[in-house]
Amino acid sequence: MTATPGATPTIVLVGHGMVGQRFLEALAERGLTATHRVVVLCEEPRPAYDRVALTSYFSGRTPEELSLTDMEFIREHGIELHLGDPAETIDRAAREVTARSGLVVGYDTLVLATGSFPFVPPVPGKDAEGCFVYRTIEDLLAIEEYARSRATTGAVVGGGLLGLEAAGALKGLGLTSHIVEFAPRLMPVQVDEGGGAALLRTIEDMGLAVHTGVGTQEIVVGEDGAVTGMKLSDGSELAADLVVFSAGVRPRDQLARDCGLTVGERGGITVDEQCRTVGDPHVFAIGECALAADGRVYGLVAPGYEQAETAAATIAEDERAFTGADLSTKLKLLGVDVASFGDAHGTTEDCLDVVYSDSRAGLYKKLVIGRDGTLLGGILVGDAEAYGTLRAFTGSVPPVSPESLVLPAGAGAPVQLGPSALPDEAVICSCHNVTKGTIRGAVTEHSCTTVPEVKKCTKAGTGCGSCVKVLGQLVTAELEASGVEVDKGLCGCFGQTREELYEIVLALRITSYRTLLDRYGREDARGGDGCEVCKPAVGSIIASLAPTIGADGYVLDGEQAALQDTNDHFLANLQKNGSYSIVPRIPGGEITPEKLIVIGEVARDFGLYTKITGGQRIDLFGARVEQLPLIWSRLVDAGFESGHAYGKSLRTVKSCVGQTWCRYGVQDSVRMAIDLELRYRGLRSPHKLKSAVSGCARECAEAQSKDFGVIATSNGWNLYVGGNGGATPRHADLLAQDLSDAELVRLIDRFLMFYIRTADRLERTSTWLERIPGGLDHVREVVVEDSLGICEELESLMTAHVANYRDEWAETINDPEKLSRFVSFVNAPDTPDPVVGFVPERDQIKPDLPLLTIGTRPQALGSARAGETPLLEGSARR
Repeated sequence: MTATPGATPTIVLVGHGMVGQRFLEALAERGLTATHRVVVLCEEPRPAYDRVALTSYFSGRTPEELSLTDMEFIREHGIELHLGDPAETIDRAAREVTARSGLVVGYDTLVLATGSFPFVPPVPGKDAEGCFVYRTIEDLLAIEEYARSRATTGAVVGGGLLGLEAAGALKGLGLTSHIVEFAPRLMPVQVDEGGGAALLRTIEDMGLAVHTGVGTQEIVVGEDGAVTGMKLSDGSELAADLVVFSAGVRPRDQLARDCGLTVGERGGITVDEQCRTVGDPHVFAIGECALAADGRVYGLVAPGYEQAETAAATIAEDERAFTGADLSTKLKLLGVDVASFGDAHGTTEDCLDVVYSDSRAGLYKKLVIGRDGTLLGGILVGDAEAYGTLRAFTGSVPPVSPESLVLPAGAGAPVQLGPSALPDEAVICSCHNVTKGTIRGAVTEHSCTTVPEVKKCTKAGTGCGSCVKVLGQLVTAELEASGVEVDKGLCGCFGQTREELYEIVLALRITSYRTLLDRYGREDARGGDGCEVCKPAVGSIIASLAPTIGADGYVLDGEQAALQDTNDHFLANLQKNGSYSIVPRIPGGEITPEKLIVIGEVARDFGLYTKITGGQRIDLFGARVEQLPLIWSRLVDAGFESGHAYGKSLRTVKSCVGQTWCRYGVQDSVRMAIDLELRYRGLRSPHKLKSAVSGCARECAEAQSKDFGVIATSNGWNLYVGGNGGATPRHADLLAQDLSDAELVRLIDRFLMFYIRTADRLERTSTWLERIPGGLDHVREVVVEDSLGICEELESLMTAHVANYRDEWAETINDPEKLSRFVSFVNAPDTPDPVVGFVPERDQIKPDLPLLTIGTRPQALGSARAGETPLLEGSARR
C-alpha cells in the first residue's frame, strides 16, 4: 500500500527509541503535529521505553513501567505509529520509504533515529545457543528464560556501562557471574585507573569475578550446540553456560548506506550542525546513528535529546544548532554510584589533580583543576552526591577550595558548596540542557512553585533524574528569595513538618492518627483517610512515644494497624515472589548451640532458605504468610524475639569478639553490643537504625559506618554518630570520647531521641546530621552540653521506651484476633497463594517467578489478597 501525499506535508520518523520519542514531543511543542502528517516506523514490538533503566526490569519494574510513551499523546497528535514494522528501503529520488510489511510512505522530511546495534566480536562460537546481546527488552526476556532453564554460570564480554549492568542482572538471576574486559580496568571510558580500582574492589566484594586486560578468543560450544565456556587471550578458560556480549555499540547506518547517504569512515550518518544529512536537506539523522558535525558519534541520551530538539527546530524553521554536548554521566551500577564530568581524564595541558581515595569504603574522588583554579572535570566512584553541583561548576572557578569539594562529610571539609552558589549559566540538567537561570525563570516568570511544575515547564529532571535533588534546592531557594512562603508540610494532608507533628503528639498526648488529622490536618484533608506518606510517619511517631503519651505501642492494635506498610502489617519482610522472611534477634551476634539448632530445625521443617547476614543474624526466607505464626511460635518458645528487620527501628548492634577472645581487644565489645541492642530494640524511628561496637581501634565491627557506633579505647568508649554504609556511604563523626559505660548509654539515649524528635520522614541519621542547622556542632551542644535544656526529657523518653518494650511476635501468637490477619486471601483463608513458588538452587530454594509477570502477579479466581480488592462481587475485604 502506498501513502498518497496530499496538501499536508509528511514527516516520517524511522525508529522509535528514546531519542525518537523526544523528537515527536519536540514536534508537538512547536505545533508541527497539527500542520504535518507524522508517520513512525518502529522495529521493536513496543513503543519507546527507558533503555537507560533497562536493568531495572530484573528488580521488578515491568515493561509497561519502563515505557516512555503516553499513547494518549500519540492519539491526541494524530501520530501514525507502526510497531514491529521497520523501514527496509529508502528511495530518495521519489522520497518514499518502504517498510517490511510492504507499506510505502511518501515523505517531505525523513528523520532517521535508528540508534545503534551491539558489537559482537568476531570470535568462533559467537552464534552458539546461550549467547546473547543486552540491548532491548526482548533481549532481557530471552536471557531471563535461558538463565532459569539452562544456566548456572554466566559471563559478560565487556566491562563498560552496559556490561556491568548485564553482570548485575545475571547475578540477580542467581548465576555465578564473570566480567571479561579487554582494557586494563572497568569502565575505561568514564573512569581513570584509581576510579577503576575502587570500582573493581567494590564489585568483587559483591561476589562477581572480574577479568581485566584479557580478550575473548573463543566461545567453547558443547556437542548439543550450546555454550559451555570461554577461552581467554591469556590462555585461561572460564566455564560458562550463558554469555552476554556487551562490548560496545555501532551506529545503525545501513539504511543510509543503501540509499547513498554519506557515512563516516568508522560509521555514523554524517550530518551538519542542524542534523541534516550531508547532500540531502530532506533527510535528518539524530541519536546514536548520527555522526555529528564535530566528528563524534554520541552514545548518551542527553546529546540525542539535544539533536532531536535541533532537528525539530530546523524543520520548524527556527535557528538552532548542535555543536557538541556534555558527556557527563552519573549512573548507579550494581548499586555503586559512578559519575564523570568534564575533562575527567585531565587531557588539558598544565592541569592538576585533587584526589581523595578510601579503598576500605570503596570511595574514589578526583577533580581536575586548571592552574588558574578552574574546575575542568572529575570522577566520582562510591559517592556521587556532589555530582550535580560539581558538574554545574565545570569551566569556572569554584568559590571554595578544591579539597573541600572531594572530602567526605565528617573528614574535615571546611565548606559544603550548595547550588545557590552556582552562576545562572550553569547547566543543571544535562539531559535537556537546562540552566540554573532557566529554572529560576520558571519560578519567577512562570509562577512555578513546586518541582513537578518546574519539571513540566523546563523538562529539567525528566531525563536521568540525577539533577532532581539540586533542582528541588534551587526551587526552594528561589521561592524564599522572592518572599514566597515555601510549603514544608509533611504531605498534602498536613501543613506541619514531621518534627512539628512529633511535638504536637508529645505535648497534647494525642494517641490517634484520626484525632491528629481532624484537629491539625489541612482543611480539605480533615475527615478524609489520609495518604501513604503521613499514615506510616504518624504511626511511627505514636509508636515511638507510646509509653509517654499513653498509647498502645503495639503496631497492629486498632487504628495503628491501618497505618502500617506491607512489612509492618505482617511483621515480616515481603520478598519479590510474595513470600516473607523471618529474622530473629541475635543480640551482638552471640547465640548458643541450642538456639542455632532451633533455627536450623525451623528452616528444615518449613523448607526455608537460610542466610547469615552482615549484621550477624540469620535470615530465613520463603515463608508463606499463613506460616509466619507457626514459625514464630517455635522461635518464641525457644527464647527468640523479633529482629525488627521489617520496621523503621533498630536492626542490629554488630560486634567483634572484643577483649574476651581477641589479643588486641581493650574492652568487652560483645557485652556492650548486647546491652545496647536489648536497650534500643523495638525503638521506632524515622528510618532504620544500625549500630556496631568495636573492641579496639582496629575497628573490625565497622562502627564508623553506622548510625551510632562505639569504639573501645584503653580509657573507655568513643561514640561516633551519623554514619551510613548504604547507598550513600558516610563516615560517622566523633561525638564524644573516653566515655564510661554509663556516660556512653546516656549520650546514645539523648542522641537517638533527639534524632527521632527532629528528623524528617525516612531520613537516615547521616542525612539528618548534614541537614540540621549547625550539623554536628549543634548536635553536640544539645546532647552533650544540654544547650536547649531538654536532655532530661530525652532521657525520660528513652527510659519509658525501655521499661515498656514488648516483643511484637510474642504478643501476636497469643492473640487469636491478631492471628486472623495472617492469610493470603481474606475471603479464602485456607487457600495458599498459588503464585508463591520455589525452585532448587545450591541445595536450598530460590523464588520461582513466572516469566513476564514481574509486577503483575495474578490472583486466584474469587480470592482477594489481604488488603486488596477481591475479584468477585461480595467478597470480604480487610
